Amino acid sequence: MSTLHRLTATIESRKGGNPNESYVAKLFDRGPDYAARKLGEEAVETVVAALAGSDEELVGEAADVIFHLAVVLASRDLTLADALAELDRREGVSGIVEKASRTPE
Repeated sequence: MSTLHRLTATIESRKGGNPNESYVAKLFDRGPDYAARKLGEEAVETVVAALAGSDEELVGEAADVIFHLAVVLASRDLTLADALAELDRREGVSGIVEKASRTPE
């Protein structure tokens, strides 16, 4: 089982858990808006690490982003596999072309 599968399984297992015993359960308990804000905070910390931090700091923050993204997706009954499937769908398509297909004229 891959790291992403284990992460997804762990997050799913913590839904409805005791927020005093699990950080993931606490994120779910506080609602999707709270989890989304935490993802935003981690994204900003990742940018800061990319610009001025060490490689170790950047890797740590990147892991935090992936974790919090998985929680946000799970709060909407989605998974990292759904996001990876979308990346698979886009494979071989120019980023410029793909972006233009999503932008309303």
